[in-house]
Amino acid sequence: MLEAKDLYIRSFFIRKEIPEDNYLSDLDVVRALQKLPEFRFSSPLTIFVGENGSGKSTLIEALALNIGLNAEGGSKHFNFETDNTHSELYDYLKVEKSYYPPHDSFFLRAESFYTMASYVDEIGSYRSVGGLSLHKQSHGESFMALIENRFWGEGLYILDEPEAALSPAKTLELMVRIHDLVEQNSQFIIATHSPLLLAMTGAQLFKIESDSIYECSYEETEHVQLMRQFLEDPERFQHYLY
Repeated sequence: MLEAKDLYIRSFFIRKEIPEDNYLSDLDVVRALQKLPEFRFSSPLTIFVGENGSGKSTLIEALALNIGLNAEGGSKHFNFETDNTHSELYDYLKVEKSYYPPHDSFFLRAESFYTMASYVDEIGSYRSVGGLSLHKQSHGESFMALIENRFWGEGLYILDEPEAALSPAKTLELMVRIHDLVEQNSQFIIATHSPLLLAMTGAQLFKIESDSIYECSYEETEHVQLMRQFLEDPERFQHYLY
């Protein structure tokens, strides 16, 4: 398994001032990073967690763009675009990479998976995802087919809310696959809301909130606390909602 000194992405920081009138300056993650000299990775499995709008996906996207991956998902060889809507954060980040690049890399983002699957069909790259068009499978099945067949190990994998298409059982399968790939010297950087993924053994969790980014435990995440309270007594929980 990769040690900190061998990670494919070691650290990043904001390398130039972001104008106050740029919407990026309103994101929690950007305001937090502006206070830090750098953010350094120390685990091959890093998970960012935070509320909607905190900037998790924006950060994940910026890291993917900085290593040459397609903004809407895929590998360095994917070349498709529906709308040029990715943020400018990648241009403000300086990313420290390993001297030894990964043998494989991929950016998986839930919101543009359909478009990426269409591109795979267009270029006829069925073999790399199991030999069957991703569009001829359910959403969750196509997610897992991609991860099981296209993620080869010794790679850098950036995932944005991968649980979006998956049932709890399929999310558990994803956890097994991630664990196996980490054992095969892969690095994962993930943004998620899933309490299941947050519980992964060996994961280093970072919470983004209120202009700060800090390491936290599984129990400290609001996602876990709310889900546990709800499952303990759904009727009572809803009584206070309505």
